Amino acid sequence: MDLSPKELDVLALVALGYSDQEIGNKLKIQYGTVRTHVQRMVLKLNARNRGHAVLAYIMRNPKWVTEFNKKYKRFI
Repeated sequence: MDLSPKELDVLALVALGYSDQEIGNKLKIQYGTVRTHVQRMVLKLNARNRGHAVLAYIMRNPKWVTEFNKKYKRFI
């Protein structure tokens, strides 16, 4: 399963170490919505937790790492 654009945004911020509250603030979405996105991406990626979801996504889409700085540098 592919991740939605918003799930990818959440995944990127998880990879940067942000908490769910911080992710919500940065993306201007509710805390509960962030939790839903995290839960869905963990399920879609068959991961054990949010950190494993980041690794699982990178393993499936290594090109994402090279695009990461361009797309998400505003959050760094």
